[in-house]
Amino acid sequence: MNETKTLGERIDVLETRLTFQDETIEALNKTITAQWQQIDALTRQLAELSERLQEAEANAPAANEPPPHY
Repeated sequence: MNETKTLGERIDVLETRLTFQDETIEALNKTITAQWQQIDALTRQLAELSERLQEAEANAPAANEPPPHY
């Protein structure tokens, strides 16, 4: 009888730990998903800014030309 009680207590402890681990895994999964969404948005924004910078550099006046007010 004592062994059965001990085994039952061990199973209860393991089930409790498993429940907490499942909750932790779900919370981590949500966090990682949110981070990937943010990384994706920042990557797209960086690509757009890089493209805009290249366009601005292409349309910039040559460095050897004097400014128009001279």
